[in-house]
Amino acid sequence: MEEARGGRFFDPENLKRWETGRRLPTPVFHEAIARAYGVTVAEVRRAVTVSRQARRHGRGEVSDVDRRRFVGAAAAVGAAGLPGIAQAREAVDGAPVTAPDGDLTYLESAYERHRGGYRGRSPDAVLADMRTDLDLLRHTLARPHSARARAGLVRTTAGLAGLVAIIQHDRGDQPEATRWFSTAARAARESGDRRVTAWVLARHAMVGVNYGAPRQAAVLAAKARRAAGAAPTAAAALAAAVSARALAALGDHSGARAALVDVRSFANRLDGGEAADTWTGYPAQKHLVHMSQAYTLLGDTRAAYEAQEQALALTGGGSVMTRALLTLDRAACLYKDGDPSSAASTAADALERLPAPYRSGLVGSRAAALHRRLTGRSRERLGQFLTEG
Repeated sequence: MEEARGGRFFDPENLKRWETGRRLPTPVFHEAIARAYGVTVAEVRRAVTVSRQARRHGRGEVSDVDRRRFVGAAAAVGAAGLPGIAQAREAVDGAPVTAPDGDLTYLESAYERHRGGYRGRSPDAVLADMRTDLDLLRHTLARPHSARARAGLVRTTAGLAGLVAIIQHDRGDQPEATRWFSTAARAARESGDRRVTAWVLARHAMVGVNYGAPRQAAVLAAKARRAAGAAPTAAAALAAAVSARALAALGDHSGARAALVDVRSFANRLDGGEAADTWTGYPAQKHLVHMSQAYTLLGDTRAAYEAQEQALALTGGGSVMTRALLTLDRAACLYKDGDPSSAASTAADALERLPAPYRSGLVGSRAAALHRRLTGRSRERLGQFLTEG
């Protein structure tokens, strides 16, 4: 099992619990079990599901020897060889069953884990880490649930879909980001959670802000603000921040500055999870990153430089993408202040220090926007680096 988990520690007590029937493997172990025993993940999940159903129906009383078949032989044959499993499968086939509570609980924990952000990993690496959980989510959604369980599940679905959309946005895959945000928005509306709906809409608006569609972004941000309401939440602060950036990009400076007043008001009243350093929170560091971009778009370089310095002081070394974006904001401010040579050098240096997987997508788009404004040798230098990257 440790080899199947890429060398990560595996507690042998887990295997004992599975063999004796005291526990069943949770989804986090399904892929490793499949790899270790040469079966498919679907077969492992089928074995878990029918075994759990047998236990719930009071069937499947087996010896310790028979229980030890579970991980190996039982998984390999879809659990059909275990006593009591045939009857359990008949029950499963003959009537709708709800998803095991453990799957719903696990998906909630997976969402909590993934929303922690990149933590020094590349977007592609995070997406790869989420694949198994998304597969489980797909299968879980296909099964019937009680109204209460369904509400929680669709809320989790909105969160997970929103996280995938954020990553696709950062990778520069705008069509995929839009599709995932649309999925997240539908799930959020079904859940009836206005805060989640506001967060999804505000995050969706960032696609337009960062990829040259500020008018669409302003519309989505306005919807997000209406959904969020006047309460001081992370979603409300984010919606106001994105609105400020979109309006600034459109040249509506008075509207942008009014939105900035609202952002600061919300940000100053956030605490606890609302101010957590996650993709769903609005911590001081994230606030300053948004302020950097808003003031840069407004042409207020003095305020932008101040926000950039404060944001960099709060940004850890592992947040390579955020540091690069702040540096590119600084480069845009240098250009605004009449120093195109320093602007090109600052942007090129930022890209050169950045690992290759981060140079495309959002960072590449921000650098390309500056490149289009440059002329002469400054444009040539940055353009050559973008071509090389």
